[in-house]
Amino acid sequence: MHWRSVLFNPFHHLFNLANNFTAMSAKKSPANSDGENTSDEELWYKDGLKFTCSGCGDCCTGAPGWVWVNKQEIEDIAAVIGESDIEEFERLYVRKIGIRKSLIEFPNGDCVFFDEQTRGCNVYEARPRQCRTWPFWDSNLKSEATWKQTCEECPGSGTGKLHDLVQIEDQRSKIKI
Repeated sequence: MHWRSVLFNPFHHLFNLANNFTAMSAKKSPANSDGENTSDEELWYKDGLKFTCSGCGDCCTGAPGWVWVNKQEIEDIAAVIGESDIEEFERLYVRKIGIRKSLIEFPNGDCVFFDEQTRGCNVYEARPRQCRTWPFWDSNLKSEATWKQTCEECPGSGTGKLHDLVQIEDQRSKIKI
């Protein structure tokens, strides 16, 4: 099963939509199975996790999903592609999902800014927080089992550079997915 089909399952995101209204900057520890917050000493990844992007492009392709964007990210991406009319940019590249906004996709599920030939991002320098913080999302850090599944789907997860707890928590706190 492709990681996007798990992470971008509509039911998964309906559940997460409610959680996304919590303060984005709060640095709470994930809840344990009893729903209680755990201390940093109890986090299963307290000794860090390895990740180095392999550049495979799989995170930008595959099953349909959402790439959440805020006003600043929309403006930054528009500037990178040279579109000064934000309304026009949104008409061409953004869709509303409830009260939120997401980048559109091609019919095959690929991100609208994914370059199929280079397997890279055409707006990499302005990519959204969601892309910048992969794989350190709550949904991937929930348990060792969810991290293992992430590692099975993403060739860069579980290999390469060791990210310490402070780095992981910093990335995890930027967006709730």
